[in-house]
Amino acid sequence: MNQYRSSFLDSIPPVVKNLIIINLLIWLASITLPKMAGVDINYWLGLHYWEASDFYPFQLISYMFLHGSFEHIFFNMFGLFMFGRILEYAWGSKRFLIYYMVTGIGAGIVQEITWTIDLHSVSKEIAELAASGLQQGVNVGDRIIYSVDELFKWKREVLFNKFLTVGASGSIFGLLLAFGMLFPNQPIYIMFIPIPIKAKYFVIGYAIIELFLGVGNFQFDNVAHFAHLGGMIFGYFLIKKWKRGNSSDGQMY
Repeated sequence: MNQYRSSFLDSIPPVVKNLIIINLLIWLASITLPKMAGVDINYWLGLHYWEASDFYPFQLISYMFLHGSFEHIFFNMFGLFMFGRILEYAWGSKRFLIYYMVTGIGAGIVQEITWTIDLHSVSKEIAELAASGLQQGVNVGDRIIYSVDELFKWKREVLFNKFLTVGASGSIFGLLLAFGMLFPNQPIYIMFIPIPIKAKYFVIGYAIIELFLGVGNFQFDNVAHFAHLGGMIFGYFLIKKWKRGNSSDGQMY
């Protein structure tokens, strides 16, 4: 049994193995620290909207190592294990790590753009209220604000801080895209579907579903679908850049 466990762990390339370990350790910290020390690392290290008072640039990196529920981290780490191993062996550890980080950061940037578009009308309405002078005051739910400075402070510290995202899903979708591009005809088996699907069709279908759910903006859905697409978009252009560079060097991609 110990020999089997050792051989299984040895079959996982170093970057994938360390990413899984880091994500699991941080997830354990996120569920124990609030109880032991009253510290919510998901809030402070998760990605906030860029106009919020609690936004910091480092969150574009830290957010991808955080997860909410057990299901969230399980499926992300499962995807990292399934697709990441193959890609790290194909690319090498350095290129794989660069790709993983770029797609995760790219997903965060796309999420910020999505929030900016979604909140444009809200920001415009608040600016119009501020221009009116607030003589009658503005009811913001738990209090009434009469000061313009206080209104903008409430917007930055309360309203905009409600927007938060965590998770490695952007990078995982980037890995899925890469797998489909490098191994387009590789069959993928999906639970409850008895026939294999070629990787290229699976990736295209998944992207269409994410786009539909993102545009639909359904009330029951709190998943950052455009961030997932962002990981795929950044991954696509990075792979194309590498492919052009390798071709110009006379190397095989």
